[in-house]
Amino acid sequence: MDKNWQNDPKLKNMDRSKLEMLQSLAEQGNGKSPSDMLPFLMSAAAQGKNSGLNFSPDEISAVLEVLKAGKSPAETAKIDRIVSLMRLIR
Repeated sequence: MDKNWQNDPKLKNMDRSKLEMLQSLAEQGNGKSPSDMLPFLMSAAAQGKNSGLNFSPDEISAVLEVLKAGKSPAETAKIDRIVSLMRLIR
């Protein structure tokens, strides 16, 4: 995954360590099947929370907006489904 997404103006106020953590997660999750992705993301969220790394609702919205940019409707729907599932599980 290209790191240029981290330079999007919508993310300019986000702590660089959060962006680096997201980049690392993206690299680790690359190639995972959809059925493996949800448990992977849930584990990552728990690890982040345990280490005190919390994202505000505005930060989450900004990251999702940047991730969806330029994606096909099918890819955007997939992102939305994963986010919905994570919210249900919380």
